[in-house]
Amino acid sequence: MEQAMKRMGVSQHDLEAEEVIIRLKDKEIVISPASVAKINMMGQASYQVSGPETTRALSSELEINEDDIQTVMEQAEVDKETASAAIKKHNGDLAQTIMELKK
Repeated sequence: MEQAMKRMGVSQHDLEAEEVIIRLKDKEIVISPASVAKINMMGQASYQVSGPETTRALSSELEINEDDIQTVMEQAEVDKETASAAIKKHNGDLAQTIMELKK
């Protein structure tokens, strides 16, 4: 397969990336940990990215609703202040928030 790719002028190299951020107008898509391959085909580079993704809002102040706070409080067994601060730290990602607080 590699020889066929070489004959067609295609080469692929894995990059040692830890995180990839794709910034859109109103949010960021964060892929972490990321597996990144750089593919060069006839002088044109393209990148293939894979890994679990999370989304972050790009607003200046993250709005946290009471249901999210309650969920974190119950799942992580913490008080309201701790839950709110952790949700802000993780940009609203409840799964990451709960996992960190349960450590």
